[in-house]
Amino acid sequence: MGEFWPVSDVLAHLAGTWRTERSVHDLASGDTGTFTGTTVFSPLDGGGLLHRESGTFAWRGVARPAERTLRFLPAATPGAADVRFADGRPFHDVDLRTGRHTADHPCAADLYRGEYTVSDADRWRTVWRVAGPAKDLLLRTDYTRVG
Repeated sequence: MGEFWPVSDVLAHLAGTWRTERSVHDLASGDTGTFTGTTVFSPLDGGGLLHRESGTFAWRGVARPAERTLRFLPAATPGAADVRFADGRPFHDVDLRTGRHTADHPCAADLYRGEYTVSDADRWRTVWRVAGPAKDLLLRTDYTRVG
């Protein structure tokens, strides 16, 4: 089947609960951190999914509760999604029909470049490289389906 696992409908594929493990590496300072928790993709009224991530973020020896919310909305391309921040601002698109997708998000003078890869029905990953005058980060997140 190849290196990547094609997904014909990203919203249907993501629905449910995922164990989430993220490593964060500040390439400028050498600092590293981790996030461990759960991501739940639940149905939104009117279509799409609400992405709720919650867990613990450990950075520089201090562990704190952390959470974020995104909205994965149906995109113009069937089976793809338009990812938005909780307040509705655009984040990026995602289309996993080949099992792999690259997305960009400019944030002020910094650029977030993300790669989604799907290994199989129960595992996928994102790798975000954040580069610019304010940030120099590498974030790798592994998702494993729960249940």
